[in-house]
Amino acid sequence: MDFIEICSKCGGKCCFEAKPPISNKRLKILLENGISSDFVEFGKYKHLKLKNDGYCVFFDNGKCKIHGIKPETCVAGPITFDIREGKLELYIKKESICPLVKFLKENEDVLREHMNIALEKILDLIRELEKGELEEILKIEEPETEKIFEVNLKEL
Repeated sequence: MDFIEICSKCGGKCCFEAKPPISNKRLKILLENGISSDFVEFGKYKHLKLKNDGYCVFFDNGKCKIHGIKPETCVAGPITFDIREGKLELYIKKESICPLVKFLKENEDVLREHMNIALEKILDLIRELEKGELEEILKIEEPETEKIFEVNLKEL
C-alpha cells in the first residue's frame, strides 16, 4: 500500500470537523478555479465551511473535490504546526486519527519528503495570513499529536 492508497481508504477522518485556514492567496486561487466564496467562512480566520454532517464542504464520496488546489494545511496533513517562542514546531497526528501516520513512521524517507512539503506549505500559509488570523489559528488545540521537528523562525 502507498501514501495515496492509504489516504483514500480512511474515510476522511482529517476532513471531519476540519476548518483549514484560507489565506488571501489561497482564496484567490480557489476563486480563480471557479470555487465560490460561499464555501468559505469569514470569521476570526477564513476557513472552509463544514456540511451539516460535519465534513468539509469539499469532501465527497471519500475524496477531496479540490485536491489539486486544497488548502496548505490539507496538503501538510497529517503534519500540523504551532509557533512558540519564535520557533515553528511541526507535529504529526496520532495513528488513531490518521492511518497514514503508521506508514510514514515506517518509511523514514517518505516521512522526510512529506515533512519538507509540509514545512514549505505551512510556511506559505504563515507568510500569507494576517496577524490576527494566525493568532486565532494558534489558539486551536491539537492534543493528539507528537512533535517531530522545530526550527527557529529567524532561520527561515
